[in-house]
Amino acid sequence: MRDVLPGRGLAPVRPIWDPRVLPLDDALRSTRAEREAGVGRAVAEAAAPAPPDVAVVFSTSGRNPYPVEIAEECAARGVPVIAVTSARASRGAAARTETSLADHASIVLDTCVPPGDVVHPAGEPRTAAVSTILAAYAWARVLADLDDLAAARGVELPRWTSANVPGGDAVNRELLARYRHRVPELSAGS
Repeated sequence: MRDVLPGRGLAPVRPIWDPRVLPLDDALRSTRAEREAGVGRAVAEAAAPAPPDVAVVFSTSGRNPYPVEIAEECAARGVPVIAVTSARASRGAAARTETSLADHASIVLDTCVPPGDVVHPAGEPRTAAVSTILAAYAWARVLADLDDLAAARGVELPRWTSANVPGGDAVNRELLARYRHRVPELSAGS
């Protein structure tokens, strides 16, 4: 497997989220938004995914309405869902929905994170949660495997290039022009 180089992410990836779910300026609001019915569905409806799109939904427990509704709405639209979740954490989490993220997924990448992110031998909480690390690793592995499949088929994936290397700006301008219509966030502020 080749390394995935920094600054070389896939260009046609569109992150969809509700800003209230990000805990950057209000962690309590983030928790409330993730648990509020209808927020995930509204996010997915606004993004309007359709084949040949693929949705990748991350949630360690996969039991809050936000990720479940996103996966459910995408699946209902015929968009395959890849769930990056933990079966153990899901079984140990409060059931805030009738179904779990994994129930709506075509593919489940199980991070095996224990309930509560606890990996301490005494079962006590730690400051170094493994869920973020394992979810990021799972995504990096998916990208690396896509790279390998593309190379085996003689296909060049549309990857961003670091703007700090010669030619990077030119490559990125071409990708912006190519994907701006599919990823509206690329045009935000321009």
